[in-house]
Amino acid sequence: MTNLTTVGRPQVHSTGPIVATDESQDRPRAVTSRTTDYWLTLAGSLVGSLGLVWLFYTQILPFSGAIGFVVCWYVVYIAMFATVTAMAHSAPIVIDRLWTAAIAGAAGLVGLALVSTLVYTVVKGWPALHHLNFFTQSESAASPETAPLTQGGILNALVGSLIELGIATVISLPLGIATAVYMVEVGGRFARVVRTVVEAMTALPDILAGLFIYSFLILSLGYQRNGLAAGTALSVMMLPIIARASYVALQVVPGGLREASLALGASQWRTILRVVIPTAGPGLAQAVILGMARAVGETAPVLICSAPSIFFNANPLNNPMNSLPLYIYTAVRSGLPKFEERGYAAAVVLVLMVVILFTVAKYIGSSKVARR
Repeated sequence: MTNLTTVGRPQVHSTGPIVATDESQDRPRAVTSRTTDYWLTLAGSLVGSLGLVWLFYTQILPFSGAIGFVVCWYVVYIAMFATVTAMAHSAPIVIDRLWTAAIAGAAGLVGLALVSTLVYTVVKGWPALHHLNFFTQSESAASPETAPLTQGGILNALVGSLIELGIATVISLPLGIATAVYMVEVGGRFARVVRTVVEAMTALPDILAGLFIYSFLILSLGYQRNGLAAGTALSVMMLPIIARASYVALQVVPGGLREASLALGASQWRTILRVVIPTAGPGLAQAVILGMARAVGETAPVLICSAPSIFFNANPLNNPMNSLPLYIYTAVRSGLPKFEERGYAAAVVLVLMVVILFTVAKYIGSSKVARR
């Protein structure tokens, strides 16, 4: 008797497992791969959008300006890139490439702004930067407004910045780390209040820190405007940054390390000092660097609590002490070409200070981890 279920179907005899053909097999798409089609689409969209925007923006429409041209070019490029991609690919690929182009363009814009700022600063300050006397002489050696660039320098401002930053670090480093330890290890209801205050202080305007120290130390206690007052004002800016970043670094320490130390009979504070803080050492170093980077370029606190001075002064307790931000502020707003060049050169030195401090802190943090 004929089986009705097999009528009209081909009889397939197989002696092994059924293997799916290439047409029925799902193949995942490599998202991170870049094919020739992608690069040709990208290049064609860039060139085509550039020509189209140039034609309409500069020749047909009454527009002008480099910023508007770049913005219109970017918008037309995104639209053209999505259109050309959609002609040969499905919607998921179009969306993926569109987001990739948008994010890459945003990252490129940020990088271009940073690089252009640095290049512009170096070019403007190079006439004064390549002279050795710029680093070995003070402003009092020659008038910075009229003297040639082979005379005078920023030695007094450079030393003043280092001293003020050192004072701010000595004050804010133990306070910031102690605050973070209290918030993470001690806890309690008051710790939430402290955390809220610290997070609010991270957005504190720098001029308020300068006014607070000016009213407390100078007006109330009778101290003169000097490097100590400026360093104390900078510590107010550093403290919440160090506390907040240290709080995050201490939170990522595994709880098993604390439990193992306590199980071996160590007290809570011995566990904090010998286990938690050394483990979070690199993160704490990064917290200090963030605070120093915030403080080293502040101008308002040192302008209020100290004053520009052309004389070399290494004593933070007596007389005004100049610093690199004050020097840059005074030089750039002077309107004198030679003094402006000195100001831009001092800005380059300030950027190099931040980079060097960051590199040293990273090296110290990695060395501690390696030794342990």
